[in-house]
Amino acid sequence: MSATERAGRVALVEDDDDLRLSTAQLLTLAGFDVVTFPAAPPALLAIDADFDGIVVTDVRMPHMSGIELFRLLRERDPTLPVVLVTGHADVETAVETIKAGAWDFLSKPFDPDALIAAATRAMAARTLALENRRLRAEAAAGERAALVGRSPAIARLRDMIGVLADTDIDLLIEGETGTGKELLARAIHRAGRRARHRFVSVACAALPGQAIEDELFATVGDRGIVGAQRGTLFLDDIDQASRGLQGRLTQVIEDRALRGPRDVVPIDVRVIATAAEEAQRGAEAIAPGLLYRLAAVRLRMPPLRERREDVPLLFAYLVDLSAARLRRGVPPLTHAARDMLAQHDWPGNVRELAHFADRFVLGLDGESDAAGDSDATRPLPERIAAFEREAILSAIAATGGEIGAAIDRLGIPRKTFYYKVQRLGIDLRTVRGQG
Repeated sequence: MSATERAGRVALVEDDDDLRLSTAQLLTLAGFDVVTFPAAPPALLAIDADFDGIVVTDVRMPHMSGIELFRLLRERDPTLPVVLVTGHADVETAVETIKAGAWDFLSKPFDPDALIAAATRAMAARTLALENRRLRAEAAAGERAALVGRSPAIARLRDMIGVLADTDIDLLIEGETGTGKELLARAIHRAGRRARHRFVSVACAALPGQAIEDELFATVGDRGIVGAQRGTLFLDDIDQASRGLQGRLTQVIEDRALRGPRDVVPIDVRVIATAAEEAQRGAEAIAPGLLYRLAAVRLRMPPLRERREDVPLLFAYLVDLSAARLRRGVPPLTHAARDMLAQHDWPGNVRELAHFADRFVLGLDGESDAAGDSDATRPLPERIAAFEREAILSAIAATGGEIGAAIDRLGIPRKTFYYKVQRLGIDLRTVRGQG
């Protein structure tokens, strides 16, 4: 079996030298990468919550038993599979430990095939748990993307997540397309007690017919509104829903119940809806009765052009996410990318910036900048500072040294401009003379 086809890692904890060696050889021949420990304390030091394998441990050992090791590891990571190897007298204890969450136990002398089978099953479960953890981390990272920045508006929204997460107040999130309205909704859901249950997303503008609409309001099954029980019902683009659909949703939200032909099903959901800003959608796009019930709290996601000071930090964050997802290094910042970030209005907002970050990581931003290769190894704050310095100098040069015009070009407040100039060590007198 090649290195790329290994069956997984096993931490083997056994105080008997001969048994430890023979068991390690057995697992190695079965394709596992084995790391051995003669006692529990060194194993406990080496195995953390990110350990990408499983644990096979003897029960009776000096200093710390396998049972104690299991309990401490379980506190560290409840999903880490631990297989116990017991003597005859320890079987009853091992069974109790299984009930407490241990993966499996084998009695000495154990059948080699039984150990390999137990380790294989445990490794499959560990791989799945780690993949789910990775996907959840990626989802959480994506949710944070829309809220990255230092602007006052974004800081207020971040503060509101904690305030609103565990309330049952329905919310309306307004904003332009691509600003991250759904990301904010998911962040609020994930931060509260409803995170243990489903986040059911309904694309109101895409419901094509009566059959789909009826499925949404069905009182049985786990699809549609009933599937969001004790979780969050997310109504995307509620302003684009038909009047008929808005009417039915109004009734459900008012009654907190689904009415079938012969039954009424109470529902416990928190409703979060999104819509375009009122100036864009028109005052009558959402029926007054529905708006009244949804808008107990109204949040607004600002477009990027209103928080230009956040663009460099957000871009750097998105580039790091993209590089990890695409399994590529972070490239040096090119002149083309600098110009794009400094001058573009980003009508597609965070979504457009994320797509640009992907193109940048893939080297498709329109320019290579070999002279800046050293940027790729610099820490994120340094890369951000380098971009901000370049953007300020470029704006001053483009306006012939007119500071007021440069500030307008950059689209940031005057106070922010002078703060950055001071922090970045820019000598305005020298720069203006060069302009």
